[in-house]
Amino acid sequence: MNSEFITAIDQIAESKGIDREKLFEAIKQSIEAACKKHFGSAGSKQIIKVDINKLTGDVKVFSTKTIVEDDDVDNELILIGITEAKLKSPFVEVGDLIDIEITPRNFGRIAAQNAKQVVIQKIKEAERQMIYEEYSVKLNDIIRGRILRREKNGYLVQLEFTEASLPLTESVPSENYESEKFLSHNRDFYLLNVKDFSKNDQKEGKSKNSAQVILSRTHPDLVKRLFEREVIEIKEKTVEIKSVAREAGSRTKIAVHSNNPKVDPVGACVGEKGYRINLVVEELCGEKIDVVRWSEDPRTFIEAALSPAKVSSVEIEQIDTERGIERNAKVLVPENVLTLAIGKGGQNVRLAAKLTGWKIDIKSE
Repeated sequence: MNSEFITAIDQIAESKGIDREKLFEAIKQSIEAACKKHFGSAGSKQIIKVDINKLTGDVKVFSTKTIVEDDDVDNELILIGITEAKLKSPFVEVGDLIDIEITPRNFGRIAAQNAKQVVIQKIKEAERQMIYEEYSVKLNDIIRGRILRREKNGYLVQLEFTEASLPLTESVPSENYESEKFLSHNRDFYLLNVKDFSKNDQKEGKSKNSAQVILSRTHPDLVKRLFEREVIEIKEKTVEIKSVAREAGSRTKIAVHSNNPKVDPVGACVGEKGYRINLVVEELCGEKIDVVRWSEDPRTFIEAALSPAKVSSVEIEQIDTERGIERNAKVLVPENVLTLAIGKGGQNVRLAAKLTGWKIDIKSE
């Protein structure tokens, strides 16, 4: 290494926000490991120390040896005779430790290569930490991004400061991510996870080359966050979203409640001429959304959750079981709306059950 390399290290440390001393310590450790590799198995017990001149870049390698009687030197890598040791330092005694310089020839090239690798690694770590700090505060919120391309297990998404992953398990089958609306325009994604690679977790080791930021288009809270963005009454806490049930790409039901008796929670979410809800539907590529009024009375809530079907009566029953309280509801509807109440493929009653937390059994009168 040389002074120009030291200058470059200083510039990188400052621009990337990397601690200079930690960077030099990492370089020293890397060079020490290279030295042990250089000496092979014979030097496995050898104590190697590296000294880096932080002004000139000069590197010296020392081996810490134990001083023994001259006749007892049976491993010169870890032992040194008292006579030779006193030539280095006159006041040492048998049993003392002494550092002997063992810098190999042309070691500057080896040191520079190791230093370069360490610097590159530290830059990557600093960038990962910056990404973590930038996006971890946005966890469980909406973030804008643009689809870049399809990959083996999902899609690569361009965010403002990094590339993120939209796994296939978090993508909506009915959404065409290779269409113009996703490839050429920013869309809303739910920020599902941000990996912290600064933690030396072996389980994370295999994924260090994978995306650090994980997104979702299927999460129920994506719908919730979209309504929070579009409905001022939700932002101001006048209207609350109590629960969300979603089958992504097809249909969602949300239950809302107003803390102000003068404000209609359903009307606030739908907006004048459906303007607010249409903004959400458009972002979700046409997904149907039912907004229903939440009630602390289970019967009233279940009746609302089954809309657009009209309900004749609701009977509820709570049973204590080994797995906890089982909540069952028997619902009667007019015969001509039974199909509507159940929904295509049972979707309407299935979403209503998720929304209310009650197992719903529907029968016609």
